[in-house]
Amino acid sequence: MNNQNAKPLVVVTGGSGFIAIHIILQLLQQGYAVRATVRSLKKRPVIEAMLRQGGLTDFQDLSLIEADLTHDTHWANAMQDATYVMHVASPTPKLNFKNEAEMIQPAVDGVLRVLTAARDAHVKRVVLTSAYGAIFAGHPHRTTPYTEADWSNLDAKNIHPYQKSKTLAERAAWDFIKREGDGLELAAVNPVGVMGPVLASDYSHSNVQIQQLLDGDVKAVPQVDSGYIDVRDVASLHLLAMTQPQAAGERFLATTGETLSMLDVANLLRAAYSQYADRLPQKVLPNAAVKAAALVKPQLRMLATLVGGYAETSNAKAVKLLGWHPRSAKTAILATAQSMIDLNLVKPI
Repeated sequence: MNNQNAKPLVVVTGGSGFIAIHIILQLLQQGYAVRATVRSLKKRPVIEAMLRQGGLTDFQDLSLIEADLTHDTHWANAMQDATYVMHVASPTPKLNFKNEAEMIQPAVDGVLRVLTAARDAHVKRVVLTSAYGAIFAGHPHRTTPYTEADWSNLDAKNIHPYQKSKTLAERAAWDFIKREGDGLELAAVNPVGVMGPVLASDYSHSNVQIQQLLDGDVKAVPQVDSGYIDVRDVASLHLLAMTQPQAAGERFLATTGETLSMLDVANLLRAAYSQYADRLPQKVLPNAAVKAAALVKPQLRMLATLVGGYAETSNAKAVKLLGWHPRSAKTAILATAQSMIDLNLVKPI
């Protein structure tokens, strides 16, 4: 940075997103300046409201800049004077798509656009928000916990384009660094299902299941196991991946290491919020029924690829290498529920 006394500047892409907001919150609380990219500057009031809900009162070190992952415009300006970049923005999974390229190409192009601009601006390190989807897919006979050494097998059958997009985007990022990074450092964070406090009515697709359960919209759950992680711990892992020398060139699986079924999640909610007990499901759908329904309901296609699948994960690398210690899955799930209740996002009893 030009002014040696100035705070280190961190660019956070997709500044209004669920994970991005919690990263911005922690960065500002820890004394960094933040420049968040958004597709429209009209999002500033929403972003400030979410940060305020998260406990922030001073916005003087936060600036916004318009930049779209699908266009080259403004990315050079976005990166100017930045020390670090958190590339969190990603296309939201399309539930009804015409072809795979609609989901895959924007993710790959977007990551290359951000990395090119970061390299050209002499940024020190980029932390990429990748996904568990770049790790677990296409391994039908798995019997040992997934780790950062694993990559989704895109040659396997029934890989959803969302998992392909995450895998190919992260692969493209590592290839870029290797071939034309010119000293730019990269670290990746691969979260499992992200829970934790929502700060507004606009939150990530992983949280929607909690609202649907509490609203009574789910009469029976599919047999889907998953890891869960609190968004606050995803954010703290990003900051460790950004600052710790040993994190350069590494990917980190953001998971508590626990695995819960969707019925386990419903039962956690039932125990904590007895007033919603009658709304919460107690039955499990047969796998065949979910797969059959997905043939006529595009929104179930990704879910259908997950039923009956193995989902054990390990967080040993992040714990050992970075000293990261996440909250429990139960804490993360109940924090989601409580925040939704507090914000009146759940149908009243």
